Amino acid sequence: MPSQRSSLMQPIPEETRKTPSATVEDTRWSRPECQAWTGMLLLGTCLLYCARVTMPVCTVAMSQDFGWNKKEAGIVLSSFFWGYCLTQVVGGHLGDRIGGEKVILLSASAWGFITLATPLLSRLGSGHLAFMTFSRILTGLLQGVYFPALTSLLSQRVQESERAFTYSTVGAGSQVGTLVTGGVGSVLLDLCGWPSVFYFSGGLTLLWAYYVYTYLLNEKDLVQALGALAQGLPVTRPSKVPWRQLFRKASVWAAICSQLSSACSFFILLSWLPTFFKETFPNSKVTESSRCVSSCSGISVNIQDLAPSCAGFLFGVANTAGALAGVVGVCLGGYLIETTGSWTCVFHLVAIISNLGLCTFLVFGKAQRVDLVPTHEDL
Repeated sequence: MPSQRSSLMQPIPEETRKTPSATVEDTRWSRPECQAWTGMLLLGTCLLYCARVTMPVCTVAMSQDFGWNKKEAGIVLSSFFWGYCLTQVVGGHLGDRIGGEKVILLSASAWGFITLATPLLSRLGSGHLAFMTFSRILTGLLQGVYFPALTSLLSQRVQESERAFTYSTVGAGSQVGTLVTGGVGSVLLDLCGWPSVFYFSGGLTLLWAYYVYTYLLNEKDLVQALGALAQGLPVTRPSKVPWRQLFRKASVWAAICSQLSSACSFFILLSWLPTFFKETFPNSKVTESSRCVSSCSGISVNIQDLAPSCAGFLFGVANTAGALAGVVGVCLGGYLIETTGSWTCVFHLVAIISNLGLCTFLVFGKAQRVDLVPTHEDL
């Protein structure tokens, strides 16, 4: 028996598929590790939104410098989500395969550099709209992997009883990041101009990535993951995911629809509220930081409860739907404002989308796990 038990505890891919519970227990963080990672991921989420909000905060000043109207500003603002929707599933898949912490570090390093370099791109030529659109698409591509990888990471490394609290704590960084950039960014905007907001956000992100790489990650594991990605080889064998079973469940579709509505509403408000405050309260210095607060972390936790074995991939599917809706919603918001000259229609649009998501989740949403594969089902 001791030798059999020892063999089961070895990190063999074949055994991982047969006895996932034993292997998962071995890979969970200890309490000190969980506390350290929770704090750093909270800061990482904060910096993610700092970088994401830089363009909305600077849109009015950049529109004045470059001569953009509302439709052109809407194109730049929505272009982030064009890239964001393309890497959600990839981010979840990579998080499930090589570890979400490695995906997060690599993406943060890249989006921090792009954010830092964005003001320089604006000076490359006269095509400011094209350059800024390209910069935001690239930022969206890089940030798109973050939340699916985070969902995968926490579902694998955090005890089930602590998962909701940990994700909610880390997710709070989105609101903190918006408020920080709204407050500090408004001051930098007035004192130093809009490029300083990008320098501030990008520089802090690169410092965070350096700290995580130096103190929290195993360098050997990171190099191994990079080598596997470069060769196109899986780090572990793929597990059998019961997709047919998942997508036959109304609770899964309820989670996807709810994520779509919450993300779309959040993205519309996140993109346009700074302009609304600037135009409605032009003399105020603090209202730009008073943005929308999302209770959307509950949707993400629900996905982990439904399918912890493939939470990253499933969250990627749900967030892709939300990002696609965000592209349409942000562009539509700019069109409605430019056409009607009123902000009322934008808030009506957000209210309709949010209520549809709420009703769907209230009727069909559940927390019962649905990724357990019946022995008789042919997958």
